[in-house]
Amino acid sequence: MAARRALHFVFKVGDRARTARFYRELLGMRVLRHEEFEEGCKATCNGPYDGKWSKTMVGYGPEDNHFVVELTYNYGVGEYRLGNDFLGITLVSSQAVSNAKKMGWPLKEVTSGVFETEAPGGYKFYLEDKEKLKQDPVWKVTLGVSDLQKSVSYWSGLLGMKIYEKDEEKQRALLGYADDQCKLELRAVGGAVDHGTAFGRVAFSCAKDELPSIEALMKKENQKILTPLVSLDTPGKATVQVVILADPDGHEVCFVGDEAFRELSQVDPNGDKLLDDAMAADKSDKWFAEHNMKKVSA
Repeated sequence: MAARRALHFVFKVGDRARTARFYRELLGMRVLRHEEFEEGCKATCNGPYDGKWSKTMVGYGPEDNHFVVELTYNYGVGEYRLGNDFLGITLVSSQAVSNAKKMGWPLKEVTSGVFETEAPGGYKFYLEDKEKLKQDPVWKVTLGVSDLQKSVSYWSGLLGMKIYEKDEEKQRALLGYADDQCKLELRAVGGAVDHGTAFGRVAFSCAKDELPSIEALMKKENQKILTPLVSLDTPGKATVQVVILADPDGHEVCFVGDEAFRELSQVDPNGDKLLDDAMAADKSDKWFAEHNMKKVSA
Protein backbone atom coordinates (compact mmCIF):
# COMPACT_ATOMS: atom_id res chain seq x y z
CA MET A 1 0.00 0.00 0.00
CA ALA A 2 1.40 3.36 -1.00
CA ALA A 3 1.46 6.26 1.45
CA ARG A 4 -1.92 7.64 2.44
CA ARG A 5 -2.54 11.12 3.83
CA ALA A 6 -5.07 12.59 6.24
CA LEU A 7 -6.44 15.64 4.37
CA HIS A 8 -9.36 17.44 6.01
CA PHE A 9 -12.61 17.34 7.93
CA VAL A 10 -15.80 18.74 6.41
CA PHE A 11 -18.17 20.93 8.43
CA LYS A 12 -21.54 22.29 7.35
CA VAL A 13 -21.89 25.90 8.49
CA GLY A 14 -24.99 28.07 8.77
CA ASP A 15 -23.37 31.42 9.66
CA ARG A 16 -20.52 31.88 7.21
CA ALA A 17 -19.39 35.29 8.50
CA ARG A 18 -19.06 34.27 12.18
CA THR A 19 -17.47 31.00 11.14
CA ALA A 20 -14.86 32.80 9.03
CA ARG A 21 -14.06 35.06 12.00
CA PHE A 22 -13.58 32.04 14.30
CA TYR A 23 -11.14 30.28 11.99
CA ARG A 24 -9.23 33.35 10.86
CA GLU A 25 -9.12 35.53 13.97
CA LEU A 26 -9.34 33.01 16.81
CA LEU A 27 -7.64 29.88 15.49
CA GLY A 28 -5.31 31.92 13.29
CA MET A 29 -5.90 29.81 10.17
CA ARG A 30 -5.91 31.30 6.69
CA VAL A 31 -8.16 30.79 3.69
CA LEU A 32 -6.38 28.41 1.33
CA ARG A 33 -9.02 28.45 -1.43
CA HIS A 34 -12.67 29.33 -1.89
CA GLU A 35 -15.09 28.03 -4.52
CA GLU A 36 -18.73 28.78 -5.32
CA PHE A 37 -21.08 26.22 -6.89
CA GLU A 38 -24.53 26.68 -8.42
CA GLU A 39 -25.76 23.15 -7.76
CA GLY A 40 -25.13 20.31 -5.33
CA CYS A 41 -22.07 18.08 -5.42
CA LYS A 42 -22.22 14.63 -7.08
CA ALA A 43 -20.49 13.19 -4.02
CA THR A 44 -22.77 15.15 -1.60
CA CYS A 45 -19.77 17.21 -0.39
CA ASN A 46 -22.26 19.84 0.79
CA GLY A 47 -24.70 17.30 2.24
CA PRO A 48 -28.01 16.22 0.67
CA TYR A 49 -28.78 19.64 -0.80
CA ASP A 50 -29.25 20.58 -4.43
CA GLY A 51 -28.97 24.37 -4.41
CA LYS A 52 -26.21 26.95 -4.43
CA TRP A 53 -23.35 26.34 -2.02
CA SER A 54 -19.74 27.25 -1.34
CA LYS A 55 -16.61 25.46 -0.19
CA THR A 56 -13.88 27.21 1.81
CA MET A 57 -10.67 25.43 2.78
CA VAL A 58 -8.93 26.88 5.85
CA GLY A 59 -5.78 25.77 7.61
CA TYR A 60 -2.36 26.61 8.98
CA GLY A 61 -0.55 25.96 5.71
CA PRO A 62 -0.75 24.25 2.30
CA GLU A 63 -2.93 21.16 1.98
CA ASP A 64 0.10 19.19 0.76
CA ASN A 65 1.42 18.97 4.33
CA HIS A 66 -1.30 20.25 6.68
CA PHE A 67 -4.59 18.82 7.90
CA VAL A 68 -7.19 21.46 7.11
CA VAL A 69 -10.90 22.17 7.45
CA GLU A 70 -13.47 22.31 4.67
CA LEU A 71 -16.38 24.66 5.39
CA THR A 72 -19.45 23.99 3.28
CA TYR A 73 -22.14 26.64 3.25
CA ASN A 74 -25.58 26.01 1.76
CA TYR A 75 -27.19 29.35 0.98
CA GLY A 76 -30.68 28.33 2.05
CA VAL A 77 -29.81 26.55 5.31
CA GLY A 78 -29.38 28.53 8.52
CA GLU A 79 -28.50 25.85 11.04
CA TYR A 80 -27.90 22.14 11.46
CA ARG A 81 -28.70 19.75 14.31
CA LEU A 82 -25.68 18.32 16.11
CA GLY A 83 -25.41 14.67 17.07
CA ASN A 84 -22.80 12.81 19.13
CA ASP A 85 -20.75 11.74 16.12
CA PHE A 86 -18.18 14.56 16.02
CA LEU A 87 -16.48 14.98 19.41
CA GLY A 88 -13.86 17.58 18.57
CA ILE A 89 -10.65 18.67 16.90
CA THR A 90 -7.58 19.10 19.11
CA LEU A 91 -4.83 21.53 18.14
CA VAL A 92 -1.73 22.88 19.81
CA SER A 93 -1.64 26.68 19.81
CA SER A 94 -1.03 29.04 22.70
CA GLN A 95 -1.76 31.83 20.22
CA ALA A 96 -5.30 30.51 19.65
CA VAL A 97 -5.92 30.47 23.41
CA SER A 98 -4.63 34.04 23.66
CA ASN A 99 -6.78 35.11 20.70
CA ALA A 100 -9.90 33.60 22.25
CA LYS A 101 -9.30 35.44 25.52
CA LYS A 102 -8.75 38.76 23.73
CA MET A 103 -11.92 38.26 21.67
CA GLY A 104 -13.98 37.31 24.72
CA TRP A 105 -14.84 34.00 23.07
CA PRO A 106 -16.10 31.41 25.62
CA LEU A 107 -13.32 29.12 26.85
CA LYS A 108 -13.45 26.35 29.44
CA GLU A 109 -10.31 24.73 30.85
CA VAL A 110 -11.14 21.00 30.83
CA THR A 111 -7.74 19.72 31.95
CA SER A 112 -4.57 21.57 32.85
CA GLY A 113 -3.59 23.71 29.87
CA VAL A 114 -6.33 22.39 27.57
CA PHE A 115 -9.27 24.65 26.74
CA GLU A 116 -12.59 23.70 25.16
CA THR A 117 -14.27 26.17 22.85
CA GLU A 118 -16.93 26.02 20.16
CA ALA A 119 -17.00 27.17 16.58
CA PRO A 120 -20.29 28.68 15.38
CA GLY A 121 -22.73 25.81 15.01
CA GLY A 122 -21.51 24.15 18.21
CA TYR A 123 -18.53 22.22 16.84
CA LYS A 124 -16.04 21.60 19.65
CA PHE A 125 -12.36 22.46 19.51
CA TYR A 126 -9.74 21.66 22.15
CA LEU A 127 -6.86 24.12 22.33
CA GLU A 128 -3.62 23.07 24.02
CA ASP A 129 -2.01 26.14 25.53
CA LYS A 130 1.57 25.50 24.49
CA GLU A 131 3.85 26.26 21.59
CA LYS A 132 3.43 23.93 18.64
CA LEU A 133 6.12 21.24 18.43
CA LYS A 134 5.60 20.36 14.79
CA GLN A 135 4.77 22.04 11.52
CA ASP A 136 1.02 21.46 11.72
CA PRO A 137 -0.71 22.39 15.02
CA VAL A 138 -3.75 20.17 14.24
CA TRP A 139 -3.19 17.03 16.29
CA LYS A 140 -6.31 14.87 16.13
CA VAL A 141 -9.95 14.55 15.11
CA THR A 142 -12.17 12.69 17.59
CA LEU A 143 -15.21 10.72 16.45
CA GLY A 144 -17.79 8.91 18.55
CA VAL A 145 -18.30 5.16 18.04
CA SER A 146 -20.73 2.61 19.40
CA ASP A 147 -18.39 -0.41 19.43
CA LEU A 148 -14.70 0.46 19.81
CA GLN A 149 -13.32 -2.92 18.74
CA LYS A 150 -15.52 -3.06 15.66
CA SER A 151 -14.45 0.44 14.64
CA VAL A 152 -10.75 -0.24 15.26
CA SER A 153 -11.01 -3.38 13.14
CA TYR A 154 -12.55 -1.35 10.31
CA TRP A 155 -10.09 1.55 10.36
CA SER A 156 -7.02 -0.56 11.00
CA GLY A 157 -7.88 -3.89 9.39
CA LEU A 158 -9.69 -2.62 6.29
CA LEU A 159 -8.36 0.92 5.83
CA GLY A 160 -4.80 0.17 6.89
CA MET A 161 -4.33 2.67 9.72
CA LYS A 162 -1.66 2.11 12.36
CA ILE A 163 -2.90 1.82 15.96
CA TYR A 164 -0.92 4.29 18.08
CA GLU A 165 -2.85 3.90 21.33
CA LYS A 166 -5.70 1.76 22.59
CA ASP A 167 -7.22 2.13 26.05
CA GLU A 168 -9.94 -0.41 26.82
CA GLU A 169 -10.69 1.16 30.20
CA LYS A 170 -11.29 4.62 28.75
CA GLN A 171 -12.79 3.09 25.59
CA ARG A 172 -10.66 5.09 23.17
CA ALA A 173 -8.12 4.43 20.44
CA LEU A 174 -5.74 6.64 18.45
CA LEU A 175 -4.96 5.73 14.85
CA GLY A 176 -3.19 7.31 11.89
CA TYR A 177 -1.32 6.79 8.66
CA ALA A 178 1.97 8.41 9.70
CA ASP A 179 3.68 9.80 12.79
CA ASP A 180 3.70 13.35 11.42
CA GLN A 181 0.05 13.42 10.31
CA CYS A 182 -3.15 14.37 12.08
CA LYS A 183 -4.51 11.37 13.99
CA LEU A 184 -7.99 9.89 14.23
CA GLU A 185 -9.24 9.27 17.76
CA LEU A 186 -12.18 6.91 18.24
CA ARG A 187 -14.08 7.19 21.50
CA ALA A 188 -17.02 5.05 22.59
CA VAL A 189 -20.15 7.08 23.33
CA GLY A 190 -21.96 4.37 25.30
CA GLY A 191 -24.74 3.81 22.80
CA ALA A 192 -25.79 4.47 19.25
CA VAL A 193 -24.09 7.21 17.23
CA ASP A 194 -26.43 10.02 16.21
CA HIS A 195 -25.23 12.05 13.21
CA GLY A 196 -27.89 14.74 13.42
CA THR A 197 -28.02 16.82 10.24
CA ALA A 198 -24.64 18.46 10.90
CA PHE A 199 -22.74 15.26 10.11
CA GLY A 200 -19.34 15.81 8.60
CA ARG A 201 -16.87 13.81 6.57
CA VAL A 202 -13.20 12.96 7.00
CA ALA A 203 -11.03 12.83 3.89
CA PHE A 204 -7.83 10.98 3.02
CA SER A 205 -5.79 10.65 -0.13
CA CYS A 206 -4.25 7.59 -1.71
CA ALA A 207 -2.67 6.73 -5.03
CA LYS A 208 -5.36 7.00 -7.72
CA ASP A 209 -4.71 3.38 -8.69
CA GLU A 210 -5.75 2.27 -5.18
CA LEU A 211 -9.27 3.68 -5.42
CA PRO A 212 -10.78 0.70 -7.34
CA SER A 213 -9.09 -1.68 -4.88
CA ILE A 214 -10.57 0.16 -1.88
CA GLU A 215 -14.02 -0.01 -3.46
CA ALA A 216 -13.60 -3.72 -4.29
CA LEU A 217 -12.46 -4.52 -0.75
CA MET A 218 -15.51 -2.80 0.75
CA LYS A 219 -17.81 -4.77 -1.57
CA LYS A 220 -16.06 -8.03 -0.67
CA GLU A 221 -16.36 -7.27 3.07
CA ASN A 222 -20.02 -6.16 2.72
CA GLN A 223 -19.19 -2.65 3.94
CA LYS A 224 -21.21 0.40 2.96
CA ILE A 225 -20.20 2.48 -0.07
CA LEU A 226 -22.03 5.80 -0.14
CA THR A 227 -20.66 7.01 -3.49
CA PRO A 228 -18.98 4.54 -5.85
CA LEU A 229 -15.86 5.71 -7.66
CA VAL A 230 -16.72 8.97 -9.43
CA SER A 231 -14.94 11.92 -11.04
CA LEU A 232 -15.61 15.38 -9.59
CA ASP A 233 -15.06 18.53 -11.62
CA THR A 234 -14.14 21.96 -10.24
CA PRO A 235 -14.33 24.67 -12.91
CA GLY A 236 -10.85 25.71 -14.01
CA LYS A 237 -9.15 23.16 -11.76
CA ALA A 238 -8.09 19.52 -11.80
CA THR A 239 -10.70 16.74 -11.95
CA VAL A 240 -10.36 14.34 -9.03
CA GLN A 241 -11.61 10.81 -8.49
CA VAL A 242 -13.18 9.85 -5.18
CA VAL A 243 -14.94 6.99 -3.47
CA ILE A 244 -17.05 7.70 -0.37
CA LEU A 245 -17.45 5.05 2.31
CA ALA A 246 -19.31 4.73 5.62
CA ASP A 247 -17.69 3.12 8.65
CA PRO A 248 -19.67 0.81 10.99
CA ASP A 249 -21.28 3.84 12.69
CA GLY A 250 -22.04 5.69 9.46
CA HIS A 251 -19.17 8.18 9.60
CA GLU A 252 -18.51 9.37 6.07
CA VAL A 253 -15.02 8.58 4.80
CA CYS A 254 -13.70 10.01 1.53
CA PHE A 255 -10.70 8.67 -0.38
CA VAL A 256 -9.43 10.83 -3.22
CA GLY A 257 -6.70 10.23 -5.78
CA ASP A 258 -3.59 11.96 -4.43
CA GLU A 259 -2.01 13.07 -7.69
CA ALA A 260 -4.94 15.14 -8.98
CA PHE A 261 -5.85 16.33 -5.49
CA ARG A 262 -2.40 17.89 -5.01
CA GLU A 263 -3.02 19.85 -8.20
CA LEU A 264 -6.57 20.83 -7.22
CA SER A 265 -5.61 21.88 -3.69
CA GLN A 266 -2.89 24.40 -4.46
CA VAL A 267 -3.16 27.52 -2.30
CA ASP A 268 -5.04 30.32 -4.05
CA PRO A 269 -3.50 33.67 -3.05
CA ASN A 270 -6.90 35.25 -3.74
CA GLY A 271 -8.71 32.89 -1.35
CA ASP A 272 -9.41 35.50 1.33
CA LYS A 273 -10.72 37.98 -1.20
CA LEU A 274 -12.92 35.41 -2.91
CA LEU A 275 -14.50 34.49 0.42
CA ASP A 276 -14.94 38.11 1.49
CA ASP A 277 -16.46 39.04 -1.88
CA ALA A 278 -18.85 36.06 -1.70
CA MET A 279 -19.96 37.03 1.81
CA ALA A 280 -20.49 40.65 0.74
CA ALA A 281 -22.57 39.52 -2.23
CA ASP A 282 -24.63 37.06 -0.17
CA LYS A 283 -28.05 38.67 0.29
CA SER A 284 -29.77 35.47 1.39
CA ASP A 285 -30.32 36.61 5.00
CA LYS A 286 -31.79 39.91 3.77
CA TRP A 287 -34.06 38.13 1.27
CA PHE A 288 -35.46 35.80 3.92
CA ALA A 289 -35.98 38.71 6.34
CA GLU A 290 -37.80 40.80 3.71
CA HIS A 291 -40.15 37.88 3.06
CA ASN A 292 -40.75 37.30 6.79
CA MET A 293 -39.13 33.90 6.48
CA LYS A 294 -36.27 32.08 8.17
CA LYS A 295 -33.64 29.97 6.56
CA VAL A 296 -34.27 26.25 6.85
CA SER A 297 -33.12 24.50 10.03
CA ALA A 298 -31.88 21.21 8.65
